Amino acid sequence: MVSRRGFLTGLALAPVVYAAGCSARTSAPGSAGSASTRPLPIPPLAPSRVGSDGVRRFTLRVQTGVTEMVRGSETPTWGFSGSVLGPTVRARRGEKVAFTITNDLPEATSVHWHGMHLPAKFDGGPHQMIAPGAVWEPAWTIQQQAATLWYHPHPHGATEKHVNRGLSGLFLIDDDEANALDLPKDYGVDDIPLVIQDRRFHADGNLNETDTTDMGLLGDTIITNGIADAHLPVTTERVRLRILNGSSGRLYNLSFADGREFQLIAGDGGLLTKPVALTEIQLSPGERAELVITVRAGENVTLRSLPITERRGVDNVAEYGFDDTFDILTLRATDSLRASAAVPASLIPMRALAAANTPPTRSFELQWFMINNRRMDMNRIDMTIPVDTTEVWTVRNKDNWPHNFHVHDVQFQILAIDGNPPPPALSGWKDTVYTTPDVTYTLAMHFADHTDPTYPYMFHCHLLHHEDKGMMGQFLVLGPGQQPAPMQMDMTAQPGMSHH
Repeated sequence: MVSRRGFLTGLALAPVVYAAGCSARTSAPGSAGSASTRPLPIPPLAPSRVGSDGVRRFTLRVQTGVTEMVRGSETPTWGFSGSVLGPTVRARRGEKVAFTITNDLPEATSVHWHGMHLPAKFDGGPHQMIAPGAVWEPAWTIQQQAATLWYHPHPHGATEKHVNRGLSGLFLIDDDEANALDLPKDYGVDDIPLVIQDRRFHADGNLNETDTTDMGLLGDTIITNGIADAHLPVTTERVRLRILNGSSGRLYNLSFADGREFQLIAGDGGLLTKPVALTEIQLSPGERAELVITVRAGENVTLRSLPITERRGVDNVAEYGFDDTFDILTLRATDSLRASAAVPASLIPMRALAAANTPPTRSFELQWFMINNRRMDMNRIDMTIPVDTTEVWTVRNKDNWPHNFHVHDVQFQILAIDGNPPPPALSGWKDTVYTTPDVTYTLAMHFADHTDPTYPYMFHCHLLHHEDKGMMGQFLVLGPGQQPAPMQMDMTAQPGMSHH
């Protein structure tokens, strides 16, 4: 494990010879299994220490680096405590965690804990910017079930650029209930983090950051855990893939090249009530899914992204990459495999927050770079929500563009899609959902524990170009008797915001 965990660091240190033609290209089906592949880097587990006060402490440094994303080509990148991406943070439900985060970038950034239930002042949105050379020290108690979450920057107007340059990492929560289940859980061996992203490159290896579509940065090269053309050595009969769509705007329709069935065991917010047998699953930016795949000794099987089949209401599908096919990762099974238990028939129970026919508390319409006909204003609070309340929101994409919808601080349940029960794959806890045009999504969420009259949470489209352009709003969660006292932001100090 040491050599594979050290691989990310090694990427920055490896001698690099640029080979012409090795930069930007679409992965042709089959290419990920070729001899040119490299072992999938496994992000190391973030070191932590638990003090006498019981607090688990982590240290992260936001820094620049150089990564061999494409073999033979040096690419300037940004990473957390490394050249690209970041270590996997791991903690347990009920633990208090604390972070010391130093920004060594030449510009301000932030660190948002996507999917995490935590105080607004530590949410890491655009109100918690870290200036160059400054240190940010958030701390909170984890109060949610085992799940695969992630962390990434959230500077208003510049989120897409910061994520595209490499700033993303996974945050795994463990708990007793999930640990009691006989699922693959040996990190880096049969429990594999998989961050899927797309990139475009200039001929010199630098990232191409020129916008060409209404989606923003749409890449033609697939990057997994920081590199192109990766394979995963498999030594067990079953493998759990914790997949994050870490792209800025691209949707993935994930399937295996031979059409084999896999078990979906978890979504954004944790394990489902029972596994769902699927042959493909669509993920929009920010969404996560945990899959368990069964392999046979000696075989190669390729995880592939197929064309997006849900195209209703979307114009110019080619412009959004809906026609593209990419090989994502080849799984190479060794000639003898360690036996794995069957996936349990039931996983984690889930209590419904509201009935499917509950009248909505609020409604949201998504169109162009606006929500409810308004673009983001850092100094405008769009709504206040009383603590300890369950709300039902309806969300409708009125556009002919792809959009999704993400809410900070909560995990929500999808009660209905155009009045019908959601499919089993969308039946668990979610924090991000793709919105097909002219379809109404009914979501239930509970706002608990944390109140703050000053610091807001966000709701927004997680296609990062859309978010940067203003497709975002903010809300306060208030305790009894609290009155809004929102902070006033100096917008000239926000990266990427001088043009707004």
